[in-house]
Amino acid sequence: MVSGDRPTDEDVGLAVEILFVDDDPNQREMYQRRLERKGYQVEVADSADAAVERLRQWRPMVIVLDIAMPGRDGLSALQEFLDIDPSVPVIINTAYPGYAENFLSWAADAYIEKSADLEPLVEAIETAVQRRLH
Repeated sequence: MVSGDRPTDEDVGLAVEILFVDDDPNQREMYQRRLERKGYQVEVADSADAAVERLRQWRPMVIVLDIAMPGRDGLSALQEFLDIDPSVPVIINTAYPGYAENFLSWAADAYIEKSADLEPLVEAIETAVQRRLH
């Protein structure tokens, strides 16, 4: 594998599976389509509670997590993700840069601000997958 390339099925023995958590259906669909075009398998959850339940049943390679959601926020879910399986990398993907200063967000593997440019998120996913594989 060339440095910087995404892991492929042959590299990891399975597809890179992502759990993408966001309450906005348009955001979920857009990110799912764009990440799937880049070769990832993406499963979505529409709330923090749905994501926690999904993680109890299945272990993705990476979780991409929004923070500001109705009801339970992403930071409380992050704490529970770590209790369930601390080896699953979590990338916070939010429109609110102010949460980066919240000490609860420091437990995430990366903090990415939402943008039309998907590359910072893809780079964070690739880094998380590489760390998990090694």
